[in-house]
Amino acid sequence: MTAFALLTGLATSAHAEMSRGFRRLMDAVVRIDVREVAYEAGTQQYSYSIGSGVIISKDGLILTNAHVVSPRAIEISVTLASLERVSAHLVGWDHWTDLAVLKLDAAEVARRKLTFAHARFGDSDRLYVGEDVYAVGTPHGLSRTVTRGIISNKDRYFQDNYAVRGYETGAFNTWLQTDAAINPGNSGGPLVLSNGEVIGINSRGYIGADNLGFAIPGNVAKAVAQGLVAHGRITRSYAGLVFGALQDLERFYDLSVNTGVLVNSVDVGSPAAKAGVRGGDIVLAIDGVKVDGRFPEQLPPIQARIAALPVGSTLTLRVKHGNEIRTVSLVTERLESRVGEEYAFVKWGVSVRKVSRTYARENQLPNDVGMLVIGIQPGFPADVAGLARGDIITSIDQKPITTLAVAKSLYAGYERKPAPTLVEARRDRTVSLYVMKP
Repeated sequence: MTAFALLTGLATSAHAEMSRGFRRLMDAVVRIDVREVAYEAGTQQYSYSIGSGVIISKDGLILTNAHVVSPRAIEISVTLASLERVSAHLVGWDHWTDLAVLKLDAAEVARRKLTFAHARFGDSDRLYVGEDVYAVGTPHGLSRTVTRGIISNKDRYFQDNYAVRGYETGAFNTWLQTDAAINPGNSGGPLVLSNGEVIGINSRGYIGADNLGFAIPGNVAKAVAQGLVAHGRITRSYAGLVFGALQDLERFYDLSVNTGVLVNSVDVGSPAAKAGVRGGDIVLAIDGVKVDGRFPEQLPPIQARIAALPVGSTLTLRVKHGNEIRTVSLVTERLESRVGEEYAFVKWGVSVRKVSRTYARENQLPNDVGMLVIGIQPGFPADVAGLARGDIITSIDQKPITTLAVAKSLYAGYERKPAPTLVEARRDRTVSLYVMKP
């Protein structure tokens, strides 16, 4: 055999292997149809949406975006590569990374003798700018569509406090940028190499831009998926520090380049605030390890280092405050979203959101007791009584609303036996009483 023939044979074999891998990947990509409930305008409203996902295990676990499927979902239908539809349920949800895990109905799959493939992960840390990638999904409802592009940037940073249905995302990881076309409906589908290995989960594209798409790195997605399967959620530590890049500010702080990270702000009432850390301070080290936050792309790993600690951990910071360098310690809390659980008390005509600890601190409330009014139905008891969007209901019939379950229990009593109900609510730091009449 000549050297040319040998090389040709090797190339043909490699191409065949890559083709098999890509075909396997295509058989693992699914369309996801979701029907969900929203609590708006004082009532329950239902909506329907389409997204994408990829099967990642032989028992039918599916990885997708948190903004595709949320805990509000009441019906999830998955279309396999065979075009057969199967019901699924939500296993876990993490808006901080915009990831969710679903599971196919195993009994239905077995009863109908359905088959499917599952995808394999590649190593997203080994990607390079300019590498060929493929985005697979359901753009505008067109199932299992493939678009081709390259990795445009490996470490794009943007943090958005409202991107996932009003929830925060992007604080703990950077994003892959690609020029492979990502359109509405692509969300949750895989970004893959030519061999079919998943190296990202497509999340968003800039509307109006020419092929500016972004994906969650595959290594991040794989780790989060494992946590969601094990626990249904990702528990993270919180210190209350909001970091900022130090670029071009070092000389004002008499610092060497690549030394420390700026504290942009400190959340009111947070562990960091109680420890005496202030906005404008510089964190030089965390638990004895020096930090470098000169550029925005370096901030997520610093945030992730704190978040990865067990809740209740003692965190030691070396902090530069003016000309003074001191060491402070704090105990981390569990990270919470500013967005609490939502519900609609339909007969009262009011939709609410539980006040979270984070929301209470941001709005300088005395505590997290109460429900934020997010919608009012005109002509219903809440509207007639004078309640308005933005009010915070703190008690019903003189019972503090410490949890949404308390309010639901009181409302259930109203449904059984309608009667005038006394509501205490805060508006612009003024507490008023309202009577909701049947």
